[in-house]
Amino acid sequence: MNRGLYALKPWYADRLAGTRRRLAARGVAPGTVTAAGVGFGALAGLVLATVPSAPVAAVLVAALLALRLAAANLDGALARDTGASSRWGAVVNELGDRAAELAVLAGCLAFAPPWLVLLAMLAASAPSWVALAGAAAGAPRTNGGPVGKTERCLLLVVVAALPAHAGALLTALAAGSAVTAALRLRTLHRTLTAAAR
Repeated sequence: MNRGLYALKPWYADRLAGTRRRLAARGVAPGTVTAAGVGFGALAGLVLATVPSAPVAAVLVAALLALRLAAANLDGALARDTGASSRWGAVVNELGDRAAELAVLAGCLAFAPPWLVLLAMLAASAPSWVALAGAAAGAPRTNGGPVGKTERCLLLVVVAALPAHAGALLTALAAGSAVTAALRLRTLHRTLTAAAR
């Protein structure tokens, strides 16, 4: 399956290693980092909804979503590095990731039809639900594109830069997310079917 920009995750994790060590040294809890990620997503949604200048909004949304992705990368790694990993922490991590994405998409309600924003929210969550369902069934977790979390963040930066085209961009986000979920489901089916033989 096409891993998309998810293939850059190890490289990105290496760039964040220093920040992760500093957070660990200061005793910052992984849950705090997860909450910060939700906050960055919510602030990005607020910028989408309230900042009238498209160039300014795009820069702010890009910065906030970069921080949101950093938090999503750091919380689990921080938990592993500090021995704070737990099953409940994994649940909080996943819920935080979904909440952060829904929060930024909610900002699009200011300029896009509610039905389209809700459709984008549902579709954007679908790849993760498929991956989590597979993990619950004992399969390796599937990640990546073609429209995974990182690609959706990039599309939302473009939405901020081109709000007049938000309808087309949100449609692309929803369609791409649905295709990603379907591809992950196909991979999951093949994996579980092969394991059952």
